[in-house]
Amino acid sequence: MQKILNKPAKIGTYHEDDVLFLLKDLSDIVLEDTALNRETKIQSGGHYSESLPIEYQPPKEYVKVFWDTLLHYKQKVALCVGIVSEQIFQLKGSNVVLVSLARAGTPVGILIKRYLKLKYGVSLPHYSISIIRDKGIDENALHYIKQEHPTSKIQFVDGWTGKGAISLELTKACREYEEKYRLPLDDTLAVIADPGCCTTLFGTREDFLIPSACLNSTVSGLVSRTVLNEAYIGKDDFHGAKFYQNLLSEDLSNEFINLIAEEFSNIAKEAENSASKLLSSKLDTGFLGLEDVKKIQAEFSIESSHYIKPGVGETTRVLLRRVPWKILMRDPSSPFVKHILMLAEEKGVEVQAYPDMKYLCCGLIKKVKGTQA
Repeated sequence: MQKILNKPAKIGTYHEDDVLFLLKDLSDIVLEDTALNRETKIQSGGHYSESLPIEYQPPKEYVKVFWDTLLHYKQKVALCVGIVSEQIFQLKGSNVVLVSLARAGTPVGILIKRYLKLKYGVSLPHYSISIIRDKGIDENALHYIKQEHPTSKIQFVDGWTGKGAISLELTKACREYEEKYRLPLDDTLAVIADPGCCTTLFGTREDFLIPSACLNSTVSGLVSRTVLNEAYIGKDDFHGAKFYQNLLSEDLSNEFINLIAEEFSNIAKEAENSASKLLSSKLDTGFLGLEDVKKIQAEFSIESSHYIKPGVGETTRVLLRRVPWKILMRDPSSPFVKHILMLAEEKGVEVQAYPDMKYLCCGLIKKVKGTQA
């Protein structure tokens, strides 16, 4: 394996002690396009990672929903972070590198790092790298981590699971990496919420709102989602991203981290006990959420499962980044879907009752080539 000479770009508003992004800085390149243009290109064979959506700047009422939800459920989020952190530590000890999947995994990786430092006095290295559906993981970033930490175990981290596309992509990427370089990687993905039953390492399997899913870069260190476009990313480069310095006045990233981290001392004992129970249980993955996806796909005559995005986090992304067709809602009275109802109303998207579903809600993407069935 060649020595990686790339130096990580200093991007984002997180402290360097919290995370190091292994990404190429593409801030000076215009990559944004409208949701409709992007959707048309994606559905015509292009890939979502080649461009970026225009960053949604929410109205004050929406930001208020974010804060209300965060303040009300901060201890629940902290507990779920604590539970998954305890499992990581009990399984792997302190010789671990946290590798979060940019960008939704980044704040979660920071919170896990903060929890373990507070509880056990260990400061785990934490990197954030890119993985892209159908394109794989950033091997140059993995080379860099292996070069810097040759004897450490890697723990991959993300925010939540939807139908499991990234979990499956990670498993495939780890298998290919081991075949190419004879370096085994553990593909177990640590997440706060696993409503799709896609991993055995989670804080909860409840489909609840992780408040960082409400917003885009302003709660992710002002870093864009990751980009893999051959026009800008060479074979020796890390995958790319932009640093939205123009949004510095709107940035809530470190406030979010600090607010959750302040709760860790209150939940540490419960987290430790819950983690021990989970580790002694025989947990199955089963990707049970895929049953819902297949049922919805057949019922609504949707040609590709890529147009179906189950769970609170993924439904939010559909409304923020894609061209939504309709939102299926199991329980519109849930406090975890207030922001979704607000976004749907703002964008004129139909919300349809759909009680027989494992997830709280599901976002359906509009077919922009022709007419949606």
